[in-house]
Order: sequence, then C-alpha cells, then structure tokens
Amino acid sequence: MDLLSLRYFRAVARHQHISRAAEELRVAQPSVSRTILRLESELGVPLFDRHGRRIRLNEHGATFLHRVERALAELDDARREMTDTAGTAPGRVAVAAETLLQLAGVLAAFRAHRPGVGVRLFQAPVDSMRRHLHSAEVDFALASQPLGGPGLCSAELLREEVLLAVPPGHRLAGRERVTVAELADEEFVSTRTGHWQRALLERLFAREGLTPRVVFEGDEAAATPELIGAGLGIGLMPAVARRTLGERSPVAWSRLDAAADCHRTLTLVWREGAYLSPAALDFRRLAMERLMTDAS
Repeated sequence: MDLLSLRYFRAVARHQHISRAAEELRVAQPSVSRTILRLESELGVPLFDRHGRRIRLNEHGATFLHRVERALAELDDARREMTDTAGTAPGRVAVAAETLLQLAGVLAAFRAHRPGVGVRLFQAPVDSMRRHLHSAEVDFALASQPLGGPGLCSAELLREEVLLAVPPGHRLAGRERVTVAELADEEFVSTRTGHWQRALLERLFAREGLTPRVVFEGDEAAATPELIGAGLGIGLMPAVARRTLGERSPVAWSRLDAAADCHRTLTLVWREGAYLSPAALDFRRLAMERLMTDAS
C-alpha cells in the first residue's frame, strides 16, 4: 500500500467512476483500474460493488475512505507546515463557500494584508464543503446552514433574518407579514437542493405539512431578485440582499410569521487539529472581524 494507491482510491471513491477519476488524476484509465484491484487484493476485501461498468463504494470502502482521508489530510498538513517553516513559498489559503459574494470584502482585506499568498475558492453546497474539509482540500468553509460533526470546529459570524421577496404588483406586495400557509399555491424561485435557501424553504413548508412548488432553480443565488422581479415566482432572500439592493430593488419585501425560525446563520468552519498556516490564521481573523462587524 503506497500513497499513490490511496490517492487513486480516494478519487475513484469520490467520483464513483473510474474514467472520471482518471481524468482528475490525469492518468490512463487502465492504470487506475489496476491500482484499485491491487489495493483490494492487498486488503482482502472488495471496496466497491460492481454492476457491469458501474461501481459503487460499499461498506468496506466507506470505512476505508474515512481513514484514508484522515491519513492523506495529515500528510498534506505536514507538507504545508514544513514548507511554511522553510519559508520557500508565500503559501496559500483555500476556502469553500455556498455563496462567494460575502467573501469579497474579506478577500480584499486579506490580499492587502498578505499580497503574495495565493487564494483558492470553491463554490459548493454543504455536503461538498464537508468533504473538502475532511480531505484538507480547503482550510475553511463558509456555511449558511449547519455544518458540524466529529472533527470540525466552527465560529458563528452572523445571524440575519431571511425575508420573502415577491414581484411588484403581486397580491402579497405591501404586506408587512405573511404566513407560510398563504404561500402554499405560490411558485418559487430558489436554489438547487443542497443550498441553504432551498433547505430553509423546504424546512418551513414541512412544518406546515406542505411542499413548496419550485419552478426555477439554479446555483446562482445572486440572480434570484431579478428572476423574482421579472414575475417568474417568489422566493426567500437574506436581509443583506435588501440592504444591498436598496432603492434599486426589483422586488417587494415581506416578513414571514415564522421569523423566529426564518434566518440564516453564517459560520466559519475548519477541521479540528488541522495545521493552519500563519496566512490561514490571518484569514480567519479577518473573516471574523469583518463579517461580525457587518452583522452588527
């Protein structure tokens, strides 16, 4: 068992597909297949269930993947720590976030403070962010919905109300408050399953025994106000959107009667015990200072 075999296994486990893993690794597909078969032979158990050309990670593989990700993450941390100690490179900071908009101010401040440090950004839903953290692909995740579990630490940055946005002229425009039950027959513009807006929408409706009618969904949350303003549906938007749009807002705003539960909590998450470079520690400090200040 060598590191190359473990990295091949991790790639196949993530993609559940030999060809896609080979593309990521930039190697020939037969090489990946042989490596996986050799690893299974050495371990004495199959790591994948095979159905024709399709493969799926099985129970043994899932258990092994958990250990492999921890081991590779520790080795990646060790390499980065030695590089920082030697001072041979300016370093890098990697961050995963559901939306990149609120990172703009933090990144500008970070670049001014550490101009030579590279920054990598990943836009991802919460499940992908958890994977990025555990595999040490990122130093931090900026999550708008709960992202916890064993081996993760977090700091709450801000908590803000989420509002209902409707097109001008809509029957609910001008209403100060609206109940979830009144929205049962409405069509919604939202993000795809896995993003915080969709998770909140479905949670609020489930409490009333309802299912929202989502007619437009995507990954670009910033486009939601324009789509709603064009009359394509209604939707949920954080209070920061109302402040940002101001008088240019293409939508009318209302509060939901479920306001106590209709909020977004932005948290910064990192792996417990992970090596954080001096640059990463500066990024965390700036994120906490700027985003907590914005919240107040």
